Amino acid sequence: MTRAARSTAPALEPPGEGPGYRPGYEVAAERILEHLVLADLQPGARLPTEQDLADHVGMSRTVVREAVKILSALGRLSVHKGRGIYVAQPDQSSWQHSVTHFLPADLHQVDELFEFRRHLETTTARLAAQRATPTQVRAVREAAHQSARAAQQGDIDAFSRADDALHTAIAAATNNSFLTAVIDTLRRLQHQVTAIGLAGLTGGSLHDAAAQHEAITHAIAAGEPTYAHTLMAHHIDRTTHQFQREIRHRITPGRPNA
Repeated sequence: MTRAARSTAPALEPPGEGPGYRPGYEVAAERILEHLVLADLQPGARLPTEQDLADHVGMSRTVVREAVKILSALGRLSVHKGRGIYVAQPDQSSWQHSVTHFLPADLHQVDELFEFRRHLETTTARLAAQRATPTQVRAVREAAHQSARAAQQGDIDAFSRADDALHTAIAAATNNSFLTAVIDTLRRLQHQVTAIGLAGLTGGSLHDAAAQHEAITHAIAAGEPTYAHTLMAHHIDRTTHQFQREIRHRITPGRPNA
């Protein structure tokens, strides 16, 4: 295919002749982003030259140059004259800022974290009940069983690992990669809080949490989204109360627990 042909090939219809038309630079930008993902190029990595990129995506150098300009303006690429094209360092969004500056002993931030968890994980439980495949249901069920075994043994570390596995498996069962990624981040933040708040957790409360895990699992396996949503809300509320109580007790010793 000639370069001229490559530059026009992505346009499904001539300009102005139907909804299927896409400018070549849009298609080129999409293909370049696909290349970044498939090649697992991290921020700071250098890309091929414009001509090599053009050959790789099967389009003209002129079209690729326009695509690079667009991706640079969107903050995905960084172009350094005379040095080349690089994967851009992401700007620190408000979300990234909140994660980076999270203080696990700040009661207000802990409350915000659990409020966000409640909103998000009730959604993941509901979607998991609607979408989970048999394999995904088995993963959720196995994690719930692991948490029950850990509770019986009074093994807090094993319970924490099973708890992570359960919530991660439920998020995965939504089949939504964005939800899965955010849940993973929230779990990491909660581990920071755990270093402060979970030390006083009793064996009895482990049994309660394990029973809640089993109930949520049954609702997801039975395909009952509303019930799964309700059970997860109750589970997060109970966990929130425990964390708040333990953190307040450790930060202000001698203060009666609520």
